[in-house]
Amino acid sequence: MTVKVKVGGHLSIRGGYFGAAKAALQLGAGAFQYFPKNPRSLTVKPFDLRDAEQCRMLCQKHDLASIAHTPYPSNLAIGKDADEDAYNRVVASLRNDLEIAEACGSIGIVVHFGTFKSGNPLQGYQNIIQCINDVLSGWRGSAKLLIENQAGDHGDMGMTIEELVQIRNLCRDSERIGFCLDTCHAFGAGMWQGEGDESFTVKAKELQFWDGLCAVHLNDSRYPVLSRKDRHARVGQGHIGEAGFRWLLQIDAIRKSPLIFESETGEDGTYREDMERVRRWAEA
Repeated sequence: MTVKVKVGGHLSIRGGYFGAAKAALQLGAGAFQYFPKNPRSLTVKPFDLRDAEQCRMLCQKHDLASIAHTPYPSNLAIGKDADEDAYNRVVASLRNDLEIAEACGSIGIVVHFGTFKSGNPLQGYQNIIQCINDVLSGWRGSAKLLIENQAGDHGDMGMTIEELVQIRNLCRDSERIGFCLDTCHAFGAGMWQGEGDESFTVKAKELQFWDGLCAVHLNDSRYPVLSRKDRHARVGQGHIGEAGFRWLLQIDAIRKSPLIFESETGEDGTYREDMERVRRWAEA
């Protein structure tokens, strides 16, 4: 049986979470992403429960998938011993994001792997594990924490499948942790080198990365493979190209995940053209 891909883009919550869900439906999307709060701030947000519930019910009724993207200052690698106040702000903010995602019926919250530049990188990995453990302590919701791979433009961490899988395995509540694969980041880091990269699919299967995949950021790259650059392009208009995405979309785990654009929109100000393009490629 052919799986119909769920594809959509990152949408504004200017009209609330319910408004974002309605906008996704109006676009004909099968999935969407949103910021649960100000993307530049870690301030805990008291949110409108009724708005979130309306979002959840609409998504449930129309089989619309959603994920929340945590604010940019969310750094899993921040050390509690180095700066306890900053660490506590990250943990509280991420827990707040989880609560919002849960209320909205979202799959989970996407958070970048983390950056650590002072000292032994092993300490950075230990910090990530501690931070995730603290965020998920006592969490019983269905929304997951989704670790996103990185391109390498801010350091060496989070550029490999091995790192993502190992961090998940070493955390206390691994079943509450998933992965969000960003195709531009993977291409820039060399995790995935584009069309025909069988070593990527083999490694992902062997390490059970596919088992934890919950979402895909379907972004093309403005820079070549191994560039370590995080600069998104519209699908088919960058260095990954149509052939790369056609190849990627033949992988079952990719096709079954919500596919989210984080690039510029088309001339009409929407992702309609990109959605049609990806659906056509997936059906070929």
